[in-house]
Amino acid sequence: MPDLLLGQTLTFAADPFAEGPDAARHDPHGAILVQDGMIRAMGPAADLRTAHPQARVHDYGRAVLSAGFVDAHIHFPQTAIIASWGKRLIDWLNTYTFPEEMRFGDPAYATEIAARTFDLTLAHGTTTICSYATIHPESVDAFFQQAQARGLRALAGKTCMDRNAPDGLRDAPQSAYDDSKRLLERWHGQDRLSYVITPRFSPTSSPEQLEALGALWAEHPHCLMQTHLSEQVDEIAWLRSLYPQARDYLDTYESFGLLGPNGLYGHAIHLEPREIDRLAEVDAAVVHCPTSNTFIGSGLFDLAGLKTRGLRVGLATDTGGGSSFSMLRTMAAAYEVAQLRGEALHPAQLWWLATAGSARSLRLQDRIGTLAPGMEADIVVVDLESTPAIAQRAARAESFWEALFPTIMMGDDRAIRAVWAGGQKVTLPPATE
Repeated sequence: MPDLLLGQTLTFAADPFAEGPDAARHDPHGAILVQDGMIRAMGPAADLRTAHPQARVHDYGRAVLSAGFVDAHIHFPQTAIIASWGKRLIDWLNTYTFPEEMRFGDPAYATEIAARTFDLTLAHGTTTICSYATIHPESVDAFFQQAQARGLRALAGKTCMDRNAPDGLRDAPQSAYDDSKRLLERWHGQDRLSYVITPRFSPTSSPEQLEALGALWAEHPHCLMQTHLSEQVDEIAWLRSLYPQARDYLDTYESFGLLGPNGLYGHAIHLEPREIDRLAEVDAAVVHCPTSNTFIGSGLFDLAGLKTRGLRVGLATDTGGGSSFSMLRTMAAAYEVAQLRGEALHPAQLWWLATAGSARSLRLQDRIGTLAPGMEADIVVVDLESTPAIAQRAARAESFWEALFPTIMMGDDRAIRAVWAGGQKVTLPPATE
């Protein structure tokens, strides 16, 4: 039996960075027909109720029905150390990240944290995440097993490092290739899962390891490849000492076959003109991680400039360097970062980044990120009056965008009224008070 969801529907026919707010489609009395995990129809509620009288009706009143949020860059093994105090990138990795990641060779612990990650992200309305694992194959297995059990679309890969990391967190060029290939062959394309080739970043990979992973990507070019790029100024200086022959940071990937149209480059804050040119030329994607960038003092991402150059841009929490599991909070941080650069992002642009834009960065725009017939039924139901502070501001709104914006800026898991993943309603924990 089909399900019929009623509420305010919000979706996108185009990129609002190019087309403005008119790229959005808002129906204050809309409906979505869901069956067999897919969106089968959309339209005015009255019309769909008449056309499908047998459907189970879920009336969400004035809540907004949107495509589920898509988090394009997280580190699920850092879930337990989110909001760790006082370090910049390299010290943060050594002090907090690497000791925690050492634990993920234990399948039971990896499973515990993977389950916790999905519980937290789903509670915040995120239905797809693209994650780094650790060097341990067990961490990848745990992540995908938990995603598969929940019927989620999810992406991840074994994080490869063979230098500048502690004993127990280093692999080798050949083992990185072998482990990644074995995991790719096991998981890629299973149900709603995708494997992502994952060198952590050039400072923790030798040229030989980058070359091996470039060879694996050449064998499987349909897969995504994710890594980090130009996050902090001192990181770039360190990289130049390790790769003195490189023209710039991106060249350390390009030289080893790790630059391409299915490349996903996290942060990308301090880019050289050549790097921007090459990313645009190959149609690679970059991922904006605003809460992380402010939390560990990385810098201000040039969203408007990179969008003007035609780059595909995703949005991400980057937990645990990022300080929130919420894509609402991440949208708010993106707004604040843009304000510091003298740019005021429209609510339509922020919402697009967290849904269709991130889906596009992951090459999944034909499956998720937008509400339309034929798309997978990943849907978040957002209450625009979830707290007294938000409700009193929304009550004064004279437009839909003015009503939505307070939830972007002040919303949290209390705003998430319901989540549907793969056409199934997710059981959420009670909202916090």
